[in-house]
Amino acid sequence: MELNTIRDSFDRVTKKQKLSTSKSLEVIDQIGHEIEQALANIHSIQGSTSPADQKSILMELKTKLNAIGPHNQLEESQKELNTNLSKYQKTLDKYFNPDISKAYRNVDYDPHILNHIIVSHFYRVGFFDVADCLITEAAEPEAVSIKSQFLELHKILKAMRARDLEPALYWTSTNRECLNRIGSNLELKFHRLQYVEILQSGTQADALNYARNHLSPFASLHMDEIRKLVGCLLWVGKLDKCPYSELFSENHWEKLAEELTRQFCSFLGQSYESPLSVAVAAGVEGLPTLLKLTNVMAVKKQEWLAMKQLPVPVDLGKEFQFHSIFVCPVSREQGNEENPPMLLPCGHVLCKQSIMKLSKSSTRTFKCPYCPHEASVAQCRQLYV
Repeated sequence: MELNTIRDSFDRVTKKQKLSTSKSLEVIDQIGHEIEQALANIHSIQGSTSPADQKSILMELKTKLNAIGPHNQLEESQKELNTNLSKYQKTLDKYFNPDISKAYRNVDYDPHILNHIIVSHFYRVGFFDVADCLITEAAEPEAVSIKSQFLELHKILKAMRARDLEPALYWTSTNRECLNRIGSNLELKFHRLQYVEILQSGTQADALNYARNHLSPFASLHMDEIRKLVGCLLWVGKLDKCPYSELFSENHWEKLAEELTRQFCSFLGQSYESPLSVAVAAGVEGLPTLLKLTNVMAVKKQEWLAMKQLPVPVDLGKEFQFHSIFVCPVSREQGNEENPPMLLPCGHVLCKQSIMKLSKSSTRTFKCPYCPHEASVAQCRQLYV
């Protein structure tokens, strides 16, 4: 809702800006037309009339310019634009807090791990010089261990951007066993892309020879796809009419580069998304809630930085949920390491603190709050989410 309000305000400003620009150009064109007309009149009578006639032309020009009133017209349109700009600024100030430091919490963290995460991010995106500089300044020489792997990845991606698939084909053939183990057909997709390139720029004989040497080994598992690829041989020279035109889409290059990056990172034991990028994105998503919380706590004169748990939920969406979250149905508190979820013999789950309160001691049995079964603390098993 807030973004819609800001977008509407922005649209109004841009609309007024376009109208103001259009009005200014219209006034300038009017003035230019009158001046050109006056100059034409002066040139037409020059040498045949007295200076008084030229003066009368200039006086007529002055009268026309006063009638146009360029200053008033430009001032009016600019005033409307400034009014909308002022309202837009107030809207931004209302919904965006420029001082995000209020949401800062002094959290203990391991600088060694943080340095490795940042270095890994720079290597992942191809900023090798920046990562090397950070390693030197932070004295983290062991972080350079993953550099060579990401160098290989970016070498392959750079070659793909130049329509060179040789490095990619070499990597897939080298890692063929690992790819087959996870059921990946990445090698076939690269050979398919190379085959399509030959169809588009080579001869029918070259494409047929490539299919025999590199596509036939995949025929036993991917016969339908191989048939389509071989069928394209009949359309060499008129591929735009080929019934399998989807094979020639440029999107295959981008999608294959993304799939390669995903599986390459998986082989390195790295997530596809950079942990640093995910952390920043999650922080941006949760920042508005945290800023509102700080304002509310300030009004109530309470210190939220000392709290172990936030008093309000911060909904980051499913894309930021990497593990299960358990909320005790009795205490309504979220499970954590000190208060983990416990499985009762009857199958219901409560937090440890709730179980201890129900049992009143570790030796007494207690009744499950959701069914008639009884249990003891010793019979409950901790769950890991």
